[in-house]
Amino acid sequence: MVQRTWFPQTLTGTRVVLRRHAPENVGAFLRWYADPEIARLARYQATPMRPEEIERFFAARVVGPDALAMAVHEKTSDRLVGTCAFSQLDGENGSALYHITIGESDAWGHGFGTEATQLMLDHAFGTLGLHRIALYVFEFNERAIRAYRRCGFVVEGRSRESIWRDDRWWDELAMSLLESDWRARRDAGSTTAAAGATAPTSIAAVGEVAEIGPLASPDEAVGAGPSDRLRRTLGRWR
Repeated sequence: MVQRTWFPQTLTGTRVVLRRHAPENVGAFLRWYADPEIARLARYQATPMRPEEIERFFAARVVGPDALAMAVHEKTSDRLVGTCAFSQLDGENGSALYHITIGESDAWGHGFGTEATQLMLDHAFGTLGLHRIALYVFEFNERAIRAYRRCGFVVEGRSRESIWRDDRWWDELAMSLLESDWRARRDAGSTTAAAGATAPTSIAAVGEVAEIGPLASPDEAVGAGPSDRLRRTLGRWR
């Protein structure tokens, strides 16, 4: 499958290990995306996904031939706690959208989501040579917004009052991180560490991502599209 040529089987951090999803992970997805709180944070619709929607989403966007998704496992126990992915890979401009869900609520607040995000960004910029990673997040998801800022994302725009939730209108924020931003943060961390200060290479300790952005519809185009396009994209941006 084409994703094996551009993504390793694992990406390893200090708190989490990212792995390619296995078919049996669908059971966790059925629990996570039926959770009203996940729906509140992730969906444009106010209600959770139906089981058949979740299964279709999983088959197309998580384990499909062009899916760009990784399972988030707690490193010490190997427990599956979430999922993260790129979508809409744009080969002409070297950009992609990022999504993450830490589905196990007892895993929130431990830095798992933030470290998973950092591992994905390191791979996108450091290995694949992409130029820009973007995401969308609802205004009321303050914990996620703080964590994204700590990862280097900046707010570049907003859709005003585009989400009706909790009996009021909310904005949807557009955030992004450029390769030059990522490189500057990496170089600054290396300089600080060389000077003898405490500067961890991973920022997982300072924030937590529970959910990134609205959940993509299972009926949307999967990942980067056809496999030949993905091959051309990665050939250009490596």
